[in-house]
Amino acid sequence: MACTLADSLLLFKGSFQKPLRRRDIAAHYSPGIFSLNSDGLIRKGFERQRSFVTRNKVSFIRAVAVPVQQPAPVEGVEYRKQLAEDYGFRQIGEPLPADVTLKDVINSLPKEVFEIDDVKAWKSVLISITSYALGIFMISKAPWYLLPLAWAWTGTAVTGFFVIGHDCAHKSFSSNKLIEDIVGTLAFLPLIYPYEPWRFKHDRHHAKTNMLVEDTAWQPVRKDEFESSPLLRKAIIYGYGPFRCWMSIAHWLLCHFDLKKFRPSEVNRVKISLACVFSFIAIGWPLIIYKTGIMGWIKFWLMPWLGYHFWMSTFTMVHHTAPHIPFRNSEEWNAAQAQLNGTVHCDYPKWIEILCHDINVHIPHHISPRIPSYNLRAAHKSIEENWGKYLNEASWNWRLMKTIMTVCHVYDKEQNYVAFDELAPEDSRPITFLKKSMPDYA
Repeated sequence: MACTLADSLLLFKGSFQKPLRRRDIAAHYSPGIFSLNSDGLIRKGFERQRSFVTRNKVSFIRAVAVPVQQPAPVEGVEYRKQLAEDYGFRQIGEPLPADVTLKDVINSLPKEVFEIDDVKAWKSVLISITSYALGIFMISKAPWYLLPLAWAWTGTAVTGFFVIGHDCAHKSFSSNKLIEDIVGTLAFLPLIYPYEPWRFKHDRHHAKTNMLVEDTAWQPVRKDEFESSPLLRKAIIYGYGPFRCWMSIAHWLLCHFDLKKFRPSEVNRVKISLACVFSFIAIGWPLIIYKTGIMGWIKFWLMPWLGYHFWMSTFTMVHHTAPHIPFRNSEEWNAAQAQLNGTVHCDYPKWIEILCHDINVHIPHHISPRIPSYNLRAAHKSIEENWGKYLNEASWNWRLMKTIMTVCHVYDKEQNYVAFDELAPEDSRPITFLKKSMPDYA
């Protein structure tokens, strides 16, 4: 059973616009309302406030949906380049031909990228332990005005523990499966994350990536949810808008601790993980408070934990959310298109990639979760050589985040996404604020 962010908000209860740099291009538009056929040609119209296509190519029509003429193949390439620039991508990949299967992509990878290397695996553990210890030391010594930098480092370092547990869950950390379960459980404990419940949910995400309803990671909001009640609508707008970079907290809390969300065959292992987490809380938190006080608990645990959730949310939504990447129902879903053509590779600053063990190199991980994190770059190089024109690639930037947080909202079969401020402008002041306050540069 999927547990989407909108489901979390329901339980929790408690248009993108930019001036483009090119002078011959009009200022504002609502992206995300198009799709590409197998030849890479535009076949859906854009809903426009003003067109971002040069005026000599498109005439304006007073209608909500403005049809776009079928461009020539070369123009289709240029069109994707323009969209990439506007959305904050380096490249928007061509649609994958329908006859390509996931097995075809897997078979194109060199065999060595699947090999487990215990030395490299334990080296990643050493990097995470060392960087986390350094972070705790910096927090203890930093004056108040440098604490945010210390928290940013420590939160990123502890995200490395999550990536190690992530490899263990995919059985790509060690050839010894008992060691994997032990290491995975221990790696998740500082995050208060139950290992087995997360593993079961995450396996379903890989099996049904970008499948509407069934994907257990990020989902677009369904229109019936958005319109179900004013209170829920406001909660969803804040959750998918300004708080989106921390909404994995709601997902963590509401999707991993309820035994009813798991199959009978999974329950016993889930109970063991929950017992480990609650034991860590019962022992670890009182010790921290005893030694450092409540403010010490906030400084040494809570703030780095919030930093971890920033990366947990950001990595996940960047990997799987873009105006041109559709969610499909189960009848229309295609594994190769979802994993290769519907997953985003994003480069981050080098120190983040090192501390997080290259989890940002995400396309090969979705081609095969059995590829260890330390082999992801080699696998990605191979994919670029064989399938490069189909890849979605970006470098982390304001433009990319602004696109996701102000456009990718309510699911629409024809348009992929409809922004909140198009459906409920009176409730969408948080989105308007983001559009005005977030920088436009990539």
